[in-house]
Amino acid sequence: MSPTQWDFPVELCCRPMAFVTLTGLDVVYNAVHRAVWDAFCANRRADRVPISFKVLPGDHEYPKCRPKRTSYEWYIPKGILKTGWMNKHLNLVPALVVVFYELDWDEPQWKEKQSECATRVEIVRQSLQGRNTKVAVVLIQKKTPLPPGEDVTASERAAALCNACELSGKSLFVLPHTDHLVGYIIRLENAFYEHAQTYYYTEIRRVKSHKEFLNKTTHQLLFVRHQFKIAFFSELKQDTQNALKNYRTAYNLVHELRAHETNILEIKTMAGFINYKICRLCFQHNTPLDAIAQFRKHIDLCKKKIGSAELSFEHAAWMSKQFQAFGDLFDEAIKLGLTAIQTQNPGFYYQQAAYYAQERKQLAKSLCNHEASVTYPNPDPLETQTGVLDFYGQRSWRQGILSFDLSDPEKEKVGVLAIQLKERSVVHSEMIITLLSNAVAQFKKYKCPRMKSHLMVQMGEEYYYAKDYTKALKLLDYVMCDYRSEGWWTLLTSILTTALKCSYLMAQLKDYITYSLELLGRASTLKDDQKSRIEKNLINVLMNESPDPEPDCDVLAVKTAQKLWSDRISLAGSNVFTIGVQDFVPFVQCKAKFHAPSFHVDVPVRFDIYLKADCPHPIRFSKLCVSFNNQITSVDLVLGHETGRCVVLNWQGGGGDAASSQEALQASRSFKRRPRLPDNELHWDSIVIQASTMIISRVPNISVHLRHDPPALTNEMYCLVVTVESHEKTQIRDVKLTAGLKPGQDANLTQKTHMSLHGTELCDESYPALLTDIPVGDLHPGEKLEKMLYVRCGTVGSRMFLVYVSYLINTTIEDKEIVCKCHKDETVTIETVFPFDVAVKFVSTKFEHLERVYADIPFLLMTDLLSASPWALTIVSSELQLAPSMTPVDQLESQVDKVVLQTGESASECFCLRCPSVGNVEGGVATGHYIISWKRTSAMGNVPVISTVITLPHVIVENIPLHVNADLPSFGRVRESLPVKYHLQNKTNLVQDVEISVEPSDAFMFSGLKQIRLRILPGTEQEMLYNFYPLMAGYQQLPSLNVNLLRFPHFTNQLLRRFIPTSIFVKPQGRLVDDTSIAAA
Repeated sequence: MSPTQWDFPVELCCRPMAFVTLTGLDVVYNAVHRAVWDAFCANRRADRVPISFKVLPGDHEYPKCRPKRTSYEWYIPKGILKTGWMNKHLNLVPALVVVFYELDWDEPQWKEKQSECATRVEIVRQSLQGRNTKVAVVLIQKKTPLPPGEDVTASERAAALCNACELSGKSLFVLPHTDHLVGYIIRLENAFYEHAQTYYYTEIRRVKSHKEFLNKTTHQLLFVRHQFKIAFFSELKQDTQNALKNYRTAYNLVHELRAHETNILEIKTMAGFINYKICRLCFQHNTPLDAIAQFRKHIDLCKKKIGSAELSFEHAAWMSKQFQAFGDLFDEAIKLGLTAIQTQNPGFYYQQAAYYAQERKQLAKSLCNHEASVTYPNPDPLETQTGVLDFYGQRSWRQGILSFDLSDPEKEKVGVLAIQLKERSVVHSEMIITLLSNAVAQFKKYKCPRMKSHLMVQMGEEYYYAKDYTKALKLLDYVMCDYRSEGWWTLLTSILTTALKCSYLMAQLKDYITYSLELLGRASTLKDDQKSRIEKNLINVLMNESPDPEPDCDVLAVKTAQKLWSDRISLAGSNVFTIGVQDFVPFVQCKAKFHAPSFHVDVPVRFDIYLKADCPHPIRFSKLCVSFNNQITSVDLVLGHETGRCVVLNWQGGGGDAASSQEALQASRSFKRRPRLPDNELHWDSIVIQASTMIISRVPNISVHLRHDPPALTNEMYCLVVTVESHEKTQIRDVKLTAGLKPGQDANLTQKTHMSLHGTELCDESYPALLTDIPVGDLHPGEKLEKMLYVRCGTVGSRMFLVYVSYLINTTIEDKEIVCKCHKDETVTIETVFPFDVAVKFVSTKFEHLERVYADIPFLLMTDLLSASPWALTIVSSELQLAPSMTPVDQLESQVDKVVLQTGESASECFCLRCPSVGNVEGGVATGHYIISWKRTSAMGNVPVISTVITLPHVIVENIPLHVNADLPSFGRVRESLPVKYHLQNKTNLVQDVEISVEPSDAFMFSGLKQIRLRILPGTEQEMLYNFYPLMAGYQQLPSLNVNLLRFPHFTNQLLRRFIPTSIFVKPQGRLVDDTSIAAA
């Protein structure tokens, strides 16, 4: 019984393919034959037909066919399936024998060649005597054949050759050795495949024909055998659906067999074979659920068919193999595209296979524990004459015996003993580890971390049993981290116990100490007596003595370990071990805590270190070290002495280990009331680690005041007065001032804010937003100083300004004089506003609002300054800078010089402008800039004047064909002549035909042309003179002048009225004053 006895045979696991033998090919010495063979077997793609080719000599002896049985009446089968049957039909008995022969149709010695070819075919037939194997002939020719029907000679000779060889026309093929050899070979393969299909179909019918001779009393085994053969031939025929159907029938027939201790192994073996075939075909048909259902059914039916109790480990081995094989099939299907999930993946089957392998190991340990005096039987009852069994699943000492009664109990006893003794040599741990490793890989792939950890623990334990302690420790160490982080303390204790045994047996000092420290701690679930033993061993190791052996260790391994420990003691080496405890849970806990979250520079810093031991007996520590680097970086607790061995427990930060965070969380969520303790004691859970504190500067004893007049006005030099007064008892030195925009605000504010110490000149872009470290000097107690700062804000909005004063002072702390740097800062938010609002509008000379202006016609630009400042503003001057497209009508002079505006007051200016014709400009014509120079009225005289530049709006300019303006007095008088002159100017390059008419008014009589038609030459002007005679006093409407341009019908009188007055004020008629009345007056 070898360890591989339970492996499935190769011929069962492979994909069955039609077996075809090729004869007549000399692949060693004939290059043409070698090329033909390479085309058949080299680089076969998946799309080519499934055929297994083999080159054999023409006179090869095939397996002899047994004589045909005419009756099964007295036939008693000796087993279900012979061990060589599958291999015979896969590799020994061909479905088709192909005879290759070099022969062209125009061969001169045709008769001789034909005869030789027929002889070769006959030799093949003789060697296949009694079998249904097909025979075909392939003629290798040098020339490419003509199309069918064109070569008469070829047709005749082909018929003659078929007659001579006793072949049908479908069994004769021609293979031209040309450039297209592979194409011809593929066509040949397809033809061969059809012949093979026919052969296997015939074999299936032959096997089925035996059924009618069978009876269920004595031929139950034959029913299973024949059904298996039909299914296997169907697979060779590539009819997988029928193969699956017949395998299912065979499986049911196997379980109908009467089972007994003598044949249970054969039944289980065949059931396992057929189940494997069914599951493989289900996966192949992409029906994985059917495969899983079949496997579960198979396990349910077979798991209780244990057989002989003395060989029960064989049943565990068989069960393990079933799960492993199914896991392999499942994994293979996944690689071919099947999708698995977390709850259904190959890992579960590998895990179950490992479980049964472990059960096999335990059963073998209890059943195969013979005394050393028991020797292996001689002769060997497990050997056979041929070296292999005749039938699958039978015992070698009673092959072919189907009786349920044991004819030779003594032989049976010897056989069982031989199997048991063979089992002792099996390396069970190696098999278990392989299966667990496969399962771990699958659970890792499908993201099942807890299953992976669980199996890794089992792997570690198996390595321990296999005495491979290094690998055991590596695996257990890896898993411990997960169990610590999740708080599985019972499991962790079990793993630590195994790890401690491994480290003891390897005499690994540091590992032994580390695991001992943790097994003594609060995470360990060991009893006190076990902890006491571990503590005693730990103290022995620290005193450079050997520890006592761990319980339940292998005796030989303990002896080896004791020698290793003796060597460790005698060797001089490093006796100081530093162990970082943040990754495990030692028996001593540490918490560091500063008394306060912050300390001033001139105050002593105090902190406490709390230690708590969880071991059963008191233990002495020799040293406590605390390391600082702006905080507590580590706490070291030294266990032992340098004379023996010294262990340094290192806590990073202020303490805490792998379980601390979880315990702190549980404590915070707990509503359990803590018992009251004496004043000098503390609840451990109530102590919170505080490993860092803030060292802050000494409390300053100065006052900083800011004085200013908010809000700030845009672009002005805003004055901020800083007053610093010292209240210290001694002189302060090196006083420095930092002032400006507080960092961290919007970047746009930084770019538009500038600070200066000098208010007499304007800041530009080169000035910073923050002035740093301005030296102020020294200050005596009670002394005060003022510093004037100027800030220029280029945009409106709120800004936060920082004023930071730092200084040095000598102070005495615990009789030591130190220099302290103190600082105090003040912040102020300053709002920046526009100093004034400027409104600009365009009006006609009649002060009517203009949406657009007309070329060469004067118009008015009016500006209105409204003060928005809460403080009085002085307008120093104003200036109008016109764009090149604009010209002034009169002199441009400021009309608001030295004007003082209070809040809400306004100042206006008016400028008369003209825009020459510029054509059609999209977006209008630029007007220019309006510059206002101003300052606060309250500002000192040396503060610079601020110039605010207002960009004037663009204006749309239109050309008109005719411009009309009127000359008339500013007022009239009743019954006095009022001369009015109209000027008509042609603005085009065309002669204008103008129709003019005057509509009368009730308030006036007039003389002049009431209606006239005239022509105005390009660029010239025509004057029209009228005398109006007012009849009524008051604001009266003038007679209306209507102008009609024949060339420009869109020129309307409404447009005309923009240029000429339509009304005038008429005064009443005055009385005549004579000299008498004057004298009387």
